[in-house]
Amino acid sequence: MPNQPLWITGPVRSGKTQALVEAIVQNAKQQVSHARIPPTPIFLGFAVNGDNRVQLLDRIVTRLPRAVSVQTTTPLAFFESEVILYWPLLLKLFPEGQLLAQFPLRLRPETEQFWATALWDSTMIEELNSVERLPAERWIRRVLDVGQLAAFGGIPLEALPERFAEGFAPVHQHPETWDLLVRLLEQWRQWCWAQGLLTYGLLTELYGQHLLPHPQYQAQLCQRFQGIFADDVDSYPAIARTLFEHLLVAGLTGAFTYNPEGAIRLGLGADPQALTHLSQRCEQVPLPEPRHQHLAPQILIDVAAQVTPLEPFPGSALQRITTYSRAQLLRQVAETIVQAVRVGQVQPQDIAIIGPGLDTLARYTLIDILTQRGIAVSSLKDQRPLVSTALVRALLTLLALVYPGLGRWVNVEQIAEMLVVLTLPPPRSETVLIRESPIDPVRAGLLADHCFRPHPEHPELLPITAFPRWDRLGYGVATAYDKLRDWVTQQRSALTPASYLTLSPVFVLDRAIQHFCAPVWLSDDQLAALRELIETAQHFWVVQDRLGSTNLGESVGQLIQLLRQGTLTANPFPLQSSSTPHPAVMIATTFQYRTARLNHRWHFWLDVGSPLWQGGGAVELWGAPLLMQQAGQPQTASLILERDQAQLQRLIHDLLRRVQERAYLCHSTLSVGGQEQVGPLLPLLDAAVDADLAVGLHWEKKL
Repeated sequence: MPNQPLWITGPVRSGKTQALVEAIVQNAKQQVSHARIPPTPIFLGFAVNGDNRVQLLDRIVTRLPRAVSVQTTTPLAFFESEVILYWPLLLKLFPEGQLLAQFPLRLRPETEQFWATALWDSTMIEELNSVERLPAERWIRRVLDVGQLAAFGGIPLEALPERFAEGFAPVHQHPETWDLLVRLLEQWRQWCWAQGLLTYGLLTELYGQHLLPHPQYQAQLCQRFQGIFADDVDSYPAIARTLFEHLLVAGLTGAFTYNPEGAIRLGLGADPQALTHLSQRCEQVPLPEPRHQHLAPQILIDVAAQVTPLEPFPGSALQRITTYSRAQLLRQVAETIVQAVRVGQVQPQDIAIIGPGLDTLARYTLIDILTQRGIAVSSLKDQRPLVSTALVRALLTLLALVYPGLGRWVNVEQIAEMLVVLTLPPPRSETVLIRESPIDPVRAGLLADHCFRPHPEHPELLPITAFPRWDRLGYGVATAYDKLRDWVTQQRSALTPASYLTLSPVFVLDRAIQHFCAPVWLSDDQLAALRELIETAQHFWVVQDRLGSTNLGESVGQLIQLLRQGTLTANPFPLQSSSTPHPAVMIATTFQYRTARLNHRWHFWLDVGSPLWQGGGAVELWGAPLLMQQAGQPQTASLILERDQAQLQRLIHDLLRRVQERAYLCHSTLSVGGQEQVGPLLPLLDAAVDADLAVGLHWEKKL
């Protein structure tokens, strides 16, 4: 491979990642053959996210010479590791006391908003309503996102008022509001630094504005690596360009892949335009159109730009399913899949149901119908609050009974639910997985009404004899209730006045899971929820220790409050890559599907008439267009519309290249809320032919 770095461009599934792997292997062989120093060359490889990183590493390690090693990472993970590694150097760059002289702890997003709410004065947040009236929690999330986006773009906080004043003119003329926003972010930054806490935004700011420009760090960075390689740089933040340029100027070789129709994370921190400047330092390697089958001929690519009705596309590659109500649509989609699988036309793992925003009702309906027909369904990174899982709610109620001072966090209904969920026995055999709780909802309600004594400090479960007719409940109910009550009593007796001698909620939760939940009999969703709960509690407790919290009951109450607010917690550490094929129908949002780089034989595009497709089906963070490196134009309605149409065009191109044989356009006249749907993809329906549902309907009648 020539010394000049490579800039590999091509559409989806054109072989960009494979070309990147070939470049890495070829460069490694050259370095080994020329016996270049150091004796163990190290290459630095980047991927967009953790799943893609694992896939990239798997493709590289089997082909690299033994004398060469590669370190794969993601941009944010690299920034975090470098900030922690060079924390002593950063301490020298700031006045004494501004940074805590111990290694920092990263705040997860859910705890980030929790502590920001506790820090900021509510009256200051209310002043932001002069721009737009929103609930306080929405504004807090917006302010935190602005700080993160500014760090991704390498923009100092002091430059934000000018950018927002220009970008929102003449709609919002509130210069004092932009100054307030900066003051909030500075207050948040100072508090986090003093506590030794870092968010993604703060660690990116430390890396991009303080560590990366330091000459000592630059010299050591170039000595540690001999090559730089990055996949899908169209989804990277602008600060990554500064890092890559520095390494290229220092003489490191490398290769970068770029998808002109990508920009999946545009509006979420990515700056594709900034990364394209790297191409000026690289040799251009355009890849040809992929040879594998996909539904992206020119006639379909041009469809997204049309505003007039289109002629039907010849053949059965593009079909439509239209109904009046959304309930009918969901059932029709499910029955179409069931019939196709039943006759052997397609396998479940070859089908993907995707949409710009899949609500809980749609997921539940599709999963319920398909599983009843014997077809497994897999939700890709389903983002639901932990508290939506009954098992998690029951464990939180259990915590409120164990630790003192939490009586206000538990009520009769929650006690009844806990009695039902935590008394499920293990299945009778490995083949019969149906489990029935000895305490049914009716008996659980009776026990909660008569045997639960509410108290603000010490709520407790009374003996079952507190219910006058306890003998009518049955032996199984009495035994299960007594076992649960004895376990709670045992845990409470282990509490001591000294908090440092008392088990943390993480250990109590672990004990409860081992005692009440047999992990071998839990479903994958339940296991994932429990792992997510343990990881969230573990992180929350580490932060509490860093902040020096001594009131155990108050800390546990804060954890319960955080989760019961419906906070979306981080996904648990993956046990396997999401790209591993499963014999199940895939359900995902367009953003999740594209990020995971999946492809299927059949697609079902749900809610084609939804306005959520506008803007490419992804949520854009507030102020994101103003916080890219080359931003500066006022955000007029015409500019926003132009940007949304461009993103929609990229989305259609991307999805059509990910479907191999057939795409079903699924549309209901009315949305789930009863409004008529008139989204930007309605013209696509005219290019599709009606799906042949006669066989499916006949089969359904026979059932």
